[in-house]
Amino acid sequence: MKAWVLHNIGNIRLEEVPMPEIGENEVLVKVKAAGICGSDIPRIYTSGAYFYPLITGHEFSGQVEAAGKNADEKWIGKHVGVFPLIPCRDCVPCKNKQFEMCKKYSYLGSRRNGGFAEYVAVPKRNLIELPDNVSFEEAAMLEPMSVAVHAIRRVKPIAEETVVVCGLGTIGMLVVMFLIEKGIKNILVIGNKNFQYETVLKLGIKRENFCDIRTTDTDKWLDEKTSGNGAHVFFECVGKNDTINQAVNNTVAGGRIMLIGNPYGDVELDKATYWKILRNQLIVMGSWNSSFSEDNNDDCHYVLRKLKEGKIRPGEFISHKFDIEKLEKGLKIMRDKSESFLKIMVTT
Repeated sequence: MKAWVLHNIGNIRLEEVPMPEIGENEVLVKVKAAGICGSDIPRIYTSGAYFYPLITGHEFSGQVEAAGKNADEKWIGKHVGVFPLIPCRDCVPCKNKQFEMCKKYSYLGSRRNGGFAEYVAVPKRNLIELPDNVSFEEAAMLEPMSVAVHAIRRVKPIAEETVVVCGLGTIGMLVVMFLIEKGIKNILVIGNKNFQYETVLKLGIKRENFCDIRTTDTDKWLDEKTSGNGAHVFFECVGKNDTINQAVNNTVAGGRIMLIGNPYGDVELDKATYWKILRNQLIVMGSWNSSFSEDNNDDCHYVLRKLKEGKIRPGEFISHKFDIEKLEKGLKIMRDKSESFLKIMVTT
């Protein structure tokens, strides 16, 4: 089969490799669509992987073509999305069905071979069957959508609260989409690109509720928009010192800060900012990954219901589509920021 194989930092090549061998509790998925995640870029070009050679890619969907001995053959032919985290099911979080906090997890696309290939071996318990009206491309976005939903469900915003979303990459945009679907009325968004502005307008954000940091004093803007009180909920989707400090300085006393952005480097708080957390009794939360517990109440099934009902439109975030042979072009667009992009999708 064809697969993009990472041999070392910066050394990724399209190659012919052996088909995956599936275990008795696994199925063979023919990949139909795979999204490039922001985390794929440092893994491939700067920070590296846990081992080499590795097939990266953890946002993907496809069709089941074969089943292992203990994997029900009913899966064969099914269209599926895939939850990429493979929990140990033995540690304390796993015993509590908090699989996203597993202490000894594996992961498709980083700790074992993933979806930048024609076929992937996937544990049967990581499959989610797709309704007929959900496309492979939408299903390849189940993972980032579930990440956004997980953060929202943890912080529990309500309709009358003022909610800020800082950082409008894929996750930030998805947070905005799900907040609107949830009925949050007063959403303030902070970005730095023209296409971000155009996209949030299409989602339903008012023009005056977009702050362009290139031309606007963000702290002053937030102060004016919240009448000097700050936001009730602040989603930090960047992962930088200045935006984390900004979240603390612009959240109402007793408010909630949700940290989602992967850190660019070490994060430090100055003394004044730390005092604000204490004196304003702020609730600062972190969120990572999403819940998938094989029941209808987890994040993945929540997203799937919204897709089935037609209440969300993730396909509008797909800015680029490439055949698998041109995956590297998509990687370099994201690495070099040579073009405006939101979600880059690869199809096989």
